[in-house]
Amino acid sequence: MAYKYFPDYDKALKEKTLSLLTERGVSIEDIAELVLFLQKKYHPDLTLDECVYNVNRVLDKREIQNAILTGIQLDLLAEQGKLLSPLQEMIACDEGLYGIDEVLALAIVNVYGSIGFTNYGYVDKMKPGILQKLNDHSQGDVHTFLDDIVGAIAAAAASRLAHTRAHKGAQDAEDTKDAEDTPPSSDASPSLTGPKPSIAEIGKERR
Repeated sequence: MAYKYFPDYDKALKEKTLSLLTERGVSIEDIAELVLFLQKKYHPDLTLDECVYNVNRVLDKREIQNAILTGIQLDLLAEQGKLLSPLQEMIACDEGLYGIDEVLALAIVNVYGSIGFTNYGYVDKMKPGILQKLNDHSQGDVHTFLDDIVGAIAAAAASRLAHTRAHKGAQDAEDTKDAEDTPPSSDASPSLTGPKPSIAEIGKERR
């Protein structure tokens, strides 16, 4: 059945996405901490607020919202034992040879270019912060898709941040060069300062 469109659909979709992340124990700040982990050594002045901003911009994108909704739904169904076998066992146990969770994550990473792939591989290997919590299966929770999705969002946000800062740095350098290359203002020229001679004065000089 087709989903009925309404004017605030985009806003409602993002709110639902954020709500599901919260219900599954993931906050924007948790993801921002991963961005800080990935980028702090390259940008010592980087703040958590800037990381939060970039995470939010990533989450504004419809394709990323769709990936989150799809992944969390599959995790929930596996947690409730509602998937058909053998898919149920594969997702519930986060089977090593089941790679569809990573394929979905790479769809998120791909939005912001190749830097995102490097960031994703690193954060997926190290599993800092919230990723360590999501990989703890001792309570019976299933986060087979969510842990990869969260890592991918962080990688995409880190990539966005890196591109934005690089662009800003290049623009600042260009502005500085333009300022250095600009000739002195014509207002400073002695020939153009002071009152202009009258026609009568010019006539006297000629005589």
